[in-house]
Amino acid sequence: MKMLECIRSYLLLFCLPVVLQPLHAAAQGNPGASTANQPSERDSQHDFDFEMGTWKTHLKVSSRLQHPFTGPNTWNEYVGTSVVRKIWNGKANLVELEVDGTAGHLEGLNLRLYNPQSHQWSLNFANSKGGIIGVPTVGEFKNGRGEFYDQETINGRVMLVRNVWSDITPDSCHFEQAFSDDGGKTWETNWVATDTRVRDESMTTGTSLPQNAAERDGEHGFDFSFGNWKTRIKRLQHPLSGSTTWMEYEGTSVVRKIWNGRASLGETEADGPAGHLEALSLRLYGPESRQWNLYYASSGGTTSTPTALTVPTIGEFKNGRGEFFDTELFRARNILVRNVWSDMAPDSCHFEQAFSEDGGKTWEVNWIATDTRVSDESDKAQ
Repeated sequence: MKMLECIRSYLLLFCLPVVLQPLHAAAQGNPGASTANQPSERDSQHDFDFEMGTWKTHLKVSSRLQHPFTGPNTWNEYVGTSVVRKIWNGKANLVELEVDGTAGHLEGLNLRLYNPQSHQWSLNFANSKGGIIGVPTVGEFKNGRGEFYDQETINGRVMLVRNVWSDITPDSCHFEQAFSDDGGKTWETNWVATDTRVRDESMTTGTSLPQNAAERDGEHGFDFSFGNWKTRIKRLQHPLSGSTTWMEYEGTSVVRKIWNGRASLGETEADGPAGHLEALSLRLYGPESRQWNLYYASSGGTTSTPTALTVPTIGEFKNGRGEFFDTELFRARNILVRNVWSDMAPDSCHFEQAFSEDGGKTWEVNWIATDTRVSDESDKAQ
Protein backbone atom coordinates (compact mmCIF):
# COMPACT_ATOMS: atom_id res chain seq x y z
CA MET A 1 0.00 0.00 0.00
CA LYS A 2 1.39 3.38 -0.89
CA MET A 3 2.01 5.83 1.91
CA LEU A 4 -0.90 8.04 0.89
CA GLU A 5 -3.16 5.01 0.74
CA CYS A 6 -2.12 4.18 4.28
CA ILE A 7 -3.54 7.45 5.53
CA ARG A 8 -6.85 7.17 3.75
CA SER A 9 -8.87 6.30 6.80
CA TYR A 10 -7.82 9.22 8.85
CA LEU A 11 -8.12 11.79 6.16
CA LEU A 12 -11.17 10.15 4.92
CA LEU A 13 -13.02 10.12 8.13
CA PHE A 14 -12.59 13.30 9.97
CA CYS A 15 -9.75 15.56 9.85
CA LEU A 16 -9.01 14.50 6.44
CA PRO A 17 -10.61 17.54 5.15
CA VAL A 18 -7.82 19.78 4.72
CA VAL A 19 -6.34 22.15 2.46
CA LEU A 20 -7.29 25.36 2.40
CA GLN A 21 -5.92 26.48 -0.78
CA PRO A 22 -7.94 29.12 -2.61
CA LEU A 23 -10.46 27.84 -5.11
CA HIS A 24 -9.97 28.79 -8.71
CA ALA A 25 -11.88 31.74 -10.09
CA ALA A 26 -15.45 31.18 -11.23
CA ALA A 27 -16.39 29.59 -14.51
CA GLN A 28 -14.23 30.52 -17.41
CA GLY A 29 -16.93 30.68 -20.03
CA ASN A 30 -17.61 27.35 -21.71
CA PRO A 31 -14.35 25.52 -22.34
CA GLY A 32 -16.15 22.26 -22.98
CA ALA A 33 -18.28 23.71 -25.74
CA SER A 34 -15.72 24.46 -28.40
CA THR A 35 -12.15 23.63 -29.32
CA ALA A 36 -11.70 26.71 -31.47
CA ASN A 37 -8.71 28.90 -30.64
CA GLN A 38 -7.51 26.39 -28.06
CA PRO A 39 -4.13 24.61 -28.02
CA SER A 40 -4.06 21.00 -29.13
CA GLU A 41 -3.03 19.92 -25.62
CA ARG A 42 -5.91 21.70 -23.93
CA ASP A 43 -6.11 21.03 -20.20
CA SER A 44 -9.33 19.05 -19.80
CA GLN A 45 -9.35 19.93 -16.12
CA HIS A 46 -11.47 22.96 -17.08
CA ASP A 47 -14.13 21.07 -19.04
CA PHE A 48 -16.71 21.43 -16.28
CA ASP A 49 -15.99 25.12 -15.61
CA PHE A 50 -19.11 26.07 -17.59
CA GLU A 51 -21.21 24.47 -14.86
CA MET A 52 -19.88 26.29 -11.81
CA GLY A 53 -22.66 28.17 -10.00
CA THR A 54 -26.32 27.72 -9.10
CA TRP A 55 -28.92 26.38 -11.53
CA LYS A 56 -32.67 25.93 -11.76
CA THR A 57 -33.21 22.30 -12.73
CA HIS A 58 -36.16 20.84 -14.62
CA LEU A 59 -35.88 17.07 -14.27
CA LYS A 60 -37.74 14.22 -15.99
CA VAL A 61 -37.25 10.67 -14.64
CA SER A 62 -38.52 7.57 -16.40
CA SER A 63 -40.71 5.14 -14.49
CA ARG A 64 -38.47 2.42 -15.97
CA LEU A 65 -35.32 3.78 -14.30
CA GLN A 66 -35.24 0.82 -11.89
CA HIS A 67 -36.58 -1.65 -14.48
CA PRO A 68 -35.08 -0.81 -17.88
CA PHE A 69 -36.58 -2.20 -21.08
CA THR A 70 -39.68 -3.55 -19.33
CA GLY A 71 -43.32 -2.48 -19.23
CA PRO A 72 -44.95 0.84 -20.13
CA ASN A 73 -43.03 4.06 -19.66
CA THR A 74 -44.21 7.25 -17.99
CA TRP A 75 -42.22 10.30 -16.89
CA ASN A 76 -42.17 11.91 -13.44
CA GLU A 77 -41.23 15.58 -13.42
CA TYR A 78 -39.36 17.55 -10.77
CA VAL A 79 -38.22 21.14 -10.30
CA GLY A 80 -35.48 22.35 -7.99
CA THR A 81 -31.91 23.57 -7.81
CA SER A 82 -28.41 22.23 -8.34
CA VAL A 83 -25.27 23.89 -7.04
CA VAL A 84 -21.85 23.15 -8.58
CA ARG A 85 -18.58 24.36 -7.10
CA LYS A 86 -14.88 23.70 -7.56
CA ILE A 87 -12.95 22.02 -4.77
CA TRP A 88 -9.43 20.76 -4.25
CA ASN A 89 -7.83 23.56 -6.25
CA GLY A 90 -9.78 22.62 -9.38
CA LYS A 91 -8.84 18.92 -9.37
CA ALA A 92 -12.42 18.10 -8.41
CA ASN A 93 -15.88 19.61 -8.27
CA LEU A 94 -19.00 18.86 -6.26
CA VAL A 95 -22.65 18.89 -7.38
CA GLU A 96 -25.57 19.02 -4.93
CA LEU A 97 -29.04 18.45 -6.41
CA GLU A 98 -32.36 18.96 -4.62
CA VAL A 99 -35.73 18.75 -6.41
CA ASP A 100 -39.41 18.15 -5.69
CA GLY A 101 -42.02 16.72 -8.03
CA THR A 102 -44.88 14.39 -8.74
CA ALA A 103 -43.14 11.38 -7.16
CA GLY A 104 -41.78 13.16 -4.08
CA HIS A 105 -38.45 14.66 -3.01
CA LEU A 106 -35.04 13.79 -4.50
CA GLU A 107 -31.56 14.68 -3.36
CA GLY A 108 -28.39 13.71 -5.20
CA LEU A 109 -24.68 14.33 -4.93
CA ASN A 110 -21.93 13.98 -7.55
CA LEU A 111 -18.23 14.18 -6.73
CA ARG A 112 -16.21 14.55 -9.96
CA LEU A 113 -12.46 13.87 -9.93
CA TYR A 114 -10.05 14.80 -12.72
CA ASN A 115 -7.21 12.47 -13.77
CA PRO A 116 -4.42 14.58 -15.35
CA GLN A 117 -2.75 11.50 -16.84
CA SER A 118 -5.74 10.21 -18.83
CA HIS A 119 -7.35 13.69 -19.21
CA GLN A 120 -10.61 12.10 -18.13
CA TRP A 121 -13.12 12.68 -15.34
CA SER A 122 -14.45 10.12 -12.87
CA LEU A 123 -18.05 10.87 -11.80
CA ASN A 124 -19.18 9.48 -8.44
CA PHE A 125 -22.93 9.61 -7.72
CA ALA A 126 -24.86 9.10 -4.49
CA ASN A 127 -28.43 9.61 -3.32
CA SER A 128 -29.60 10.58 0.15
CA LYS A 129 -31.36 7.28 0.88
CA GLY A 130 -28.39 4.94 0.80
CA GLY A 131 -25.43 7.21 1.45
CA ILE A 132 -23.26 5.03 -0.80
CA ILE A 133 -21.22 5.97 -3.87
CA GLY A 134 -22.10 3.94 -6.95
CA VAL A 135 -19.84 2.67 -9.72
CA PRO A 136 -17.74 5.55 -11.11
CA THR A 137 -18.68 6.81 -14.57
CA VAL A 138 -15.64 7.82 -16.64
CA GLY A 139 -15.27 9.97 -19.75
CA GLU A 140 -14.42 13.35 -21.27
CA PHE A 141 -15.59 16.26 -23.42
CA LYS A 142 -15.03 16.39 -27.18
CA ASN A 143 -16.39 18.98 -29.61
CA GLY A 144 -18.71 20.53 -27.06
CA ARG A 145 -20.23 17.23 -25.89
CA GLY A 146 -19.34 15.31 -22.73
CA GLU A 147 -19.80 11.53 -22.77
CA PHE A 148 -19.22 9.30 -19.74
CA TYR A 149 -19.70 5.53 -19.44
CA ASP A 150 -19.75 2.69 -16.95
CA GLN A 151 -21.09 -0.85 -16.65
CA GLU A 152 -23.60 -1.78 -13.95
CA THR A 153 -25.73 -4.74 -12.91
CA ILE A 154 -29.42 -3.81 -12.83
CA ASN A 155 -31.99 -6.44 -11.83
CA GLY A 156 -29.41 -9.17 -12.43
CA ARG A 157 -28.51 -7.95 -15.94
CA VAL A 158 -25.26 -6.24 -16.90
CA MET A 159 -25.88 -3.00 -18.80
CA LEU A 160 -23.94 -0.06 -20.15
CA VAL A 161 -24.72 3.35 -18.66
CA ARG A 162 -24.13 6.57 -20.60
CA ASN A 163 -24.22 10.14 -19.28
CA VAL A 164 -24.18 13.00 -21.80
CA TRP A 165 -23.86 16.79 -21.44
CA SER A 166 -24.84 18.80 -24.54
CA ASP A 167 -26.33 22.13 -25.71
CA ILE A 168 -23.92 23.97 -23.44
CA THR A 169 -24.20 27.76 -23.27
CA PRO A 170 -23.15 30.25 -20.57
CA ASP A 171 -26.67 30.12 -19.07
CA SER A 172 -28.03 26.68 -19.92
CA CYS A 173 -27.10 23.03 -20.47
CA HIS A 174 -28.75 19.68 -21.11
CA PHE A 175 -28.06 16.30 -19.47
CA GLU A 176 -29.29 12.79 -20.28
CA GLN A 177 -28.68 9.37 -18.79
CA ALA A 178 -29.41 6.23 -20.81
CA PHE A 179 -29.02 2.44 -20.50
CA SER A 180 -28.09 -0.12 -23.15
CA ASP A 181 -28.47 -3.90 -22.92
CA ASP A 182 -27.08 -4.65 -26.39
CA GLY A 183 -23.53 -3.35 -26.10
CA GLY A 184 -24.32 0.22 -27.07
CA LYS A 185 -26.23 -0.45 -30.30
CA THR A 186 -29.39 1.10 -28.86
CA TRP A 187 -30.02 3.26 -25.81
CA GLU A 188 -33.05 3.88 -23.59
CA THR A 189 -33.06 7.35 -21.98
CA ASN A 190 -34.29 7.39 -18.39
CA TRP A 191 -33.16 10.71 -16.92
CA VAL A 192 -33.33 14.14 -18.59
CA ALA A 193 -32.30 17.42 -16.96
CA THR A 194 -32.47 20.92 -18.42
CA ASP A 195 -30.62 23.51 -16.35
CA THR A 196 -30.89 27.30 -16.44
CA ARG A 197 -28.36 29.44 -14.59
CA VAL A 198 -29.54 31.42 -11.55
CA ARG A 199 -27.72 34.74 -11.64
CA ASP A 200 -28.94 35.88 -8.21
CA GLU A 201 -28.00 32.94 -6.00
CA SER A 202 -29.49 34.64 -2.93
CA MET A 203 -32.93 33.84 -4.36
CA THR A 204 -32.42 30.09 -3.96
CA THR A 205 -33.18 28.27 -0.73
CA GLY A 206 -33.09 24.64 0.28
CA THR A 207 -36.27 22.63 -0.05
CA SER A 208 -35.41 19.83 2.32
CA LEU A 209 -38.28 18.10 4.00
CA PRO A 210 -38.23 17.84 7.81
CA GLN A 211 -36.69 14.67 9.18
CA ASN A 212 -38.05 12.62 12.02
CA ALA A 213 -36.02 11.54 15.04
CA ALA A 214 -35.21 8.12 13.56
CA GLU A 215 -33.73 9.69 10.43
CA ARG A 216 -31.59 12.03 12.53
CA ASP A 217 -30.20 9.22 14.68
CA GLY A 218 -26.44 9.06 14.08
CA GLU A 219 -26.52 11.73 11.42
CA HIS A 220 -24.73 14.27 13.60
CA GLY A 221 -21.81 12.05 14.58
CA PHE A 222 -19.28 14.15 12.68
CA ASP A 223 -20.68 17.56 13.56
CA PHE A 224 -17.76 18.08 15.92
CA SER A 225 -15.39 18.12 12.95
CA PHE A 226 -16.85 21.09 11.05
CA GLY A 227 -14.41 23.97 10.84
CA ASN A 228 -10.71 24.64 10.39
CA TRP A 229 -8.04 22.75 12.30
CA LYS A 230 -4.30 22.60 12.90
CA THR A 231 -3.19 19.01 12.44
CA ARG A 232 -0.16 17.26 13.97
CA ILE A 233 0.38 13.79 12.48
CA LYS A 234 2.68 10.90 13.38
CA ARG A 235 2.97 8.08 10.84
CA LEU A 236 4.70 4.74 11.32
CA GLN A 237 7.11 4.49 8.41
CA HIS A 238 6.71 0.76 7.70
CA PRO A 239 3.58 -0.80 9.22
CA LEU A 240 3.49 -4.51 10.08
CA SER A 241 7.25 -4.85 9.65
CA GLY A 242 8.48 -4.38 13.20
CA SER A 243 9.42 -0.79 12.41
CA THR A 244 9.57 1.73 15.28
CA THR A 245 10.44 4.74 13.09
CA TRP A 246 7.80 7.47 13.05
CA MET A 247 7.51 10.36 10.60
CA GLU A 248 5.92 13.65 11.64
CA TYR A 249 3.83 16.15 9.67
CA GLU A 250 2.12 19.44 10.39
CA GLY A 251 -0.66 20.98 8.37
CA THR A 252 -4.22 22.18 8.28
CA SER A 253 -7.62 20.66 7.61
CA VAL A 254 -11.05 22.08 6.88
CA VAL A 255 -14.34 20.20 7.08
CA ARG A 256 -17.46 21.58 5.41
CA LYS A 257 -21.04 20.49 5.91
CA ILE A 258 -22.77 19.58 2.64
CA TRP A 259 -26.03 18.01 1.53
CA ASN A 260 -28.01 19.50 4.42
CA GLY A 261 -25.73 17.85 6.96
CA ARG A 262 -26.03 14.27 5.72
CA ALA A 263 -22.54 14.50 4.27
CA SER A 264 -19.32 16.41 4.80
CA LEU A 265 -16.41 17.23 2.57
CA GLY A 266 -12.84 17.55 3.74
CA GLU A 267 -9.64 18.81 2.18
CA THR A 268 -6.27 18.23 3.87
CA GLU A 269 -2.74 19.50 3.37
CA ALA A 270 0.34 18.71 5.46
CA ASP A 271 4.15 18.72 5.19
CA GLY A 272 6.87 16.73 6.87
CA PRO A 273 10.24 15.04 6.33
CA ALA A 274 8.67 12.54 3.95
CA GLY A 275 7.14 15.20 1.73
CA HIS A 276 3.83 16.92 0.99
CA LEU A 277 0.35 15.41 1.44
CA GLU A 278 -2.97 16.46 -0.09
CA ALA A 279 -6.17 14.55 0.49
CA LEU A 280 -9.89 14.77 -0.13
CA SER A 281 -12.58 13.01 1.87
CA LEU A 282 -16.30 12.52 1.34
CA ARG A 283 -18.37 11.17 4.24
CA LEU A 284 -21.93 10.03 3.52
CA TYR A 285 -24.53 9.08 6.11
CA GLY A 286 -26.86 6.15 5.38
CA PRO A 287 -30.19 6.76 7.14
CA GLU A 288 -31.27 3.13 6.74
CA SER A 289 -28.12 1.58 8.21
CA ARG A 290 -27.45 4.60 10.49
CA GLN A 291 -23.80 4.23 9.58
CA TRP A 292 -21.28 6.43 7.80
CA ASN A 293 -19.57 5.51 4.52
CA LEU A 294 -16.24 7.27 4.18
CA TYR A 295 -14.51 7.72 0.82
CA TYR A 296 -11.05 9.08 0.14
CA ALA A 297 -8.88 10.33 -2.73
CA SER A 298 -5.31 11.61 -2.66
CA SER A 299 -3.19 13.89 -4.82
CA GLY A 300 0.45 14.84 -4.87
CA GLY A 301 3.84 13.32 -5.48
CA THR A 302 4.66 11.22 -8.53
CA THR A 303 2.46 8.19 -7.93
CA SER A 304 -0.83 9.65 -6.73
CA THR A 305 -3.48 11.21 -8.93
CA PRO A 306 -7.16 11.82 -8.11
CA THR A 307 -8.26 9.00 -10.38
CA ALA A 308 -10.93 7.42 -8.18
CA LEU A 309 -12.30 7.10 -4.69
CA THR A 310 -11.31 4.29 -2.36
CA VAL A 311 -13.62 1.58 -1.10
CA PRO A 312 -15.66 2.89 1.84
CA THR A 313 -14.63 2.65 5.46
CA ILE A 314 -17.83 2.00 7.41
CA GLY A 315 -18.87 2.52 11.02
CA GLU A 316 -20.59 4.68 13.60
CA PHE A 317 -20.28 6.60 16.86
CA LYS A 318 -21.21 5.08 20.22
CA ASN A 319 -20.70 6.60 23.67
CA GLY A 320 -18.49 9.40 22.36
CA ARG A 321 -16.20 7.11 20.36
CA GLY A 322 -16.24 6.57 16.61
CA GLU A 323 -15.03 3.27 15.15
CA PHE A 324 -14.82 2.52 11.41
CA PHE A 325 -13.54 -0.59 9.65
CA ASP A 326 -12.69 -1.96 6.21
CA THR A 327 -10.51 -4.62 4.60
CA GLU A 328 -7.62 -3.73 2.30
CA LEU A 329 -4.74 -5.30 0.45
CA PHE A 330 -1.41 -4.53 2.10
CA ARG A 331 1.73 -6.13 0.66
CA ALA A 332 -0.46 -8.59 -1.26
CA ARG A 333 -2.27 -9.69 1.94
CA ASN A 334 -5.77 -8.85 3.13
CA ILE A 335 -5.74 -7.01 6.45
CA LEU A 336 -8.28 -5.25 8.65
CA VAL A 337 -8.11 -1.47 9.01
CA ARG A 338 -9.54 0.30 12.05
CA ASN A 339 -10.03 4.04 12.53
CA VAL A 340 -10.91 5.50 15.90
CA TRP A 341 -11.96 9.03 16.95
CA SER A 342 -11.76 9.77 20.66
CA ASP A 343 -11.17 12.57 23.18
CA MET A 344 -13.52 14.80 21.20
CA ALA A 345 -13.84 18.28 22.71
CA PRO A 346 -15.10 21.55 21.21
CA ASP A 347 -11.55 22.55 20.25
CA SER A 348 -9.63 19.28 19.92
CA CYS A 349 -9.87 15.62 18.97
CA HIS A 350 -7.69 12.54 18.66
CA PHE A 351 -7.50 10.03 15.82
CA GLU A 352 -5.70 6.70 15.41
CA GLN A 353 -5.47 4.24 12.54
CA ALA A 354 -4.39 0.65 13.15
CA PHE A 355 -3.84 -2.50 11.07
CA SER A 356 -4.53 -6.11 12.00
CA GLU A 357 -3.32 -9.19 10.13
CA ASP A 358 -4.84 -11.74 12.53
CA GLY A 359 -8.54 -10.97 12.15
CA GLY A 360 -8.66 -8.26 14.80
CA LYS A 361 -7.03 -10.19 17.65
CA THR A 362 -4.17 -7.70 17.77
CA TRP A 363 -3.76 -4.23 16.31
CA GLU A 364 -0.72 -2.13 15.39
CA VAL A 365 -1.28 1.62 15.44
CA ASN A 366 0.41 3.30 12.46
CA TRP A 367 -1.17 6.76 12.30
CA ILE A 368 -1.84 9.23 15.12
CA ALA A 369 -3.32 12.68 14.65
CA THR A 370 -4.01 15.37 17.22
CA ASP A 371 -6.11 18.25 15.94
CA THR A 372 -6.66 21.67 17.45
CA ARG A 373 -9.38 24.00 16.21
CA VAL A 374 -8.43 27.30 14.57
CA SER A 375 -11.10 29.38 16.28
CA ASP A 376 -11.02 32.48 14.10
CA GLU A 377 -11.66 30.37 10.97
CA SER A 378 -14.31 27.99 12.28
CA ASP A 379 -17.30 29.89 10.95
CA LYS A 380 -16.08 29.63 7.36
CA ALA A 381 -16.81 25.91 7.27
CA GLN A 382 -20.50 26.17 8.11
